[in-house]
Amino acid sequence: MTVQQRIDAYWSGRAPTYDAFQQQREAEAGDREVWSRVWTGALPSTPCDVLDVGTGSGVVACLLASLGHRVTGIDHAEGMLATARANAAREDRPPRILEGDMVAPDFPDDSFDVVAGRYVMWTLRDPHAAIAAWCRVLRPGGLVAMVDSTWFPRGVVADGDAVQLGMREWYDDHVLAALPVAEASSIDATADLMRDAGLRDVAVVPLDELLSLDLVRGAAPGHVVRTQYLLTGRSPD
Repeated sequence: MTVQQRIDAYWSGRAPTYDAFQQQREAEAGDREVWSRVWTGALPSTPCDVLDVGTGSGVVACLLASLGHRVTGIDHAEGMLATARANAAREDRPPRILEGDMVAPDFPDDSFDVVAGRYVMWTLRDPHAAIAAWCRVLRPGGLVAMVDSTWFPRGVVADGDAVQLGMREWYDDHVLAALPVAEASSIDATADLMRDAGLRDVAVVPLDELLSLDLVRGAAPGHVVRTQYLLTGRSPD
């Protein structure tokens, strides 16, 4: 199996429980409001063409569409795609959900104003190639906006969270070798990667309001509460 096939197999298997947790959080008072503020603060106020890479269960795509943006979500894991399409079908303003590779999105040049993603950077194979592809499909000066964290600073092999989630079966040494920030101990590694890949004006903002909420509600099963960050950068003009 290729690196991407192994990643897709893991996330297809995780889709039902992952979505159940996301839907539980969406239903809890405060969660959607906090995430709405995160994305409203990150994206332009006028409606934009947004590509949600690694859309997973489609939660971010649906939220961004509800905020008035024109959203296309792509994913490569069949289980996640089926879940995202079901979630999108229940929305008044549904995003478009397509099968697609977040490292090599198959869209014409200058198609989008924003490339967004949540919990994507850590599991992104060949991120330099991915960011170059994002810049290609972005209009000049377009925005990349990612939310992520340092999920496995002790390493996936030793991390009890990863063991509990059954990750090690799929995230083997071959896969991890292709994911340069999967085991990073600082979010600075992800920011540096974005700069090295050619994004300008890269900024990192800790999401303190989200952290406060997670400290009360707890983390997803198999995880501990960690600070999450909004990372943004601009494509070349």
